[in-house]
Amino acid sequence: MTEAQYDDPEFFSRYRQMRLQRSGLNEDLEQPALVRLLPRVTGADVLDIGCGDGTLVRFLADQGARHVLGIDPSHRMLAIAASHGSSGVSYCRASAESFALAPGSVDLVVSSLALHYVADYQGLVRRVAQWLRPGGHLIYSVEHPICTASNPMTSWHECHGDRHWPVDDYADEAPRVQSWLGGQVTKHHRRITTLISAILASGLTLSAIDEPYPDHDSLARRPDLADHHRRPPLLIVAARKLRRPAPTPTPPLP
Repeated sequence: MTEAQYDDPEFFSRYRQMRLQRSGLNEDLEQPALVRLLPRVTGADVLDIGCGDGTLVRFLADQGARHVLGIDPSHRMLAIAASHGSSGVSYCRASAESFALAPGSVDLVVSSLALHYVADYQGLVRRVAQWLRPGGHLIYSVEHPICTASNPMTSWHECHGDRHWPVDDYADEAPRVQSWLGGQVTKHHRRITTLISAILASGLTLSAIDEPYPDHDSLARRPDLADHHRRPPLLIVAARKLRRPAPTPTPPLP
């Protein structure tokens, strides 16, 4: 999503209302699933791409990270994030496409529901692989490719008294326009194969993948989540940069 959309007062107000009312998927599905895949962060240097209001940044700092840097293109989101004043935290106004770090700068890169807005996903993953220290981790969530496939993006269809989720145009990897919160947003549809292949091509190793769905407890709290038990709304991906093995000693010549 572009900076202009988040910084549009009306759109931003609707987005904040959704988050404050916890009517999205963040608190009940996405954040618990992403957190389950996090490594131990004590003493780690962390980058959060598309940090928004800094919720995940503050969580990681509270878990003992040495420093957490959150980047986001939106003035309004960063203003909210900075207002919390957490220690060991800093923010930078930047887009995922333009941001740069020195190689080997961070132990963990996270991103919460932001990478489906990035046009050059493969390029970003390559750069992340360079930013990570050996043993470092990349963990991100995106809207599930099943949900972004149809062009334009759609919603549930009513048919013969039942609701169905249409999956079409899956192989057509291109931008999708979606009506959301009274505005038009653009997301980039990619097949699962493409998402994972970019990880492997960058030299990272896939360590986990998840398609979270509501469990009994979350359905008891929010019956409106029942549809998300029928098709996966989210995809969580975790990868790791392997440590370089110690060089094998060359045996002496006889």
